[in-house]
Amino acid sequence: MQPELNSELEKIHIEIARMLGLSRELLTFNYANKEGKTTLQLATMNPRHQQTFLFHTTTGFGEMDALNKMQEYVQENKSTKNTYTIQWALDDNNELHTSYFTGKNIYEVLDKFYYGKDITGTIIFNISLNPLS
Repeated sequence: MQPELNSELEKIHIEIARMLGLSRELLTFNYANKEGKTTLQLATMNPRHQQTFLFHTTTGFGEMDALNKMQEYVQENKSTKNTYTIQWALDDNNELHTSYFTGKNIYEVLDKFYYGKDITGTIIFNISLNPLS
């Protein structure tokens, strides 16, 4: 990839982190190319418990297109979905954690929660749909 493109992608990565109110180091941008399209999965890491969760997935024609769609989602659409609260613990630790997710439905939220994880490594105690504000 060209250095200019890398530099431009990183500028947008930093801007997305700013829009989310997170440090750039807490975001992971995973790009994958398949059948002429680029999929971007944006994951966030919680510094308190060091767990990573999927924030959102976009698809575009190349990395820049997928990233621009992610930036647009963060700017405009993040607040239009339902919000859920999940109370959970790691299987080998009794400390209760609370995490918040947006999604179309509970299945999408569970996909975001289990992103990159062994499903048997965490225990979910409660999932609730938050009231609309």
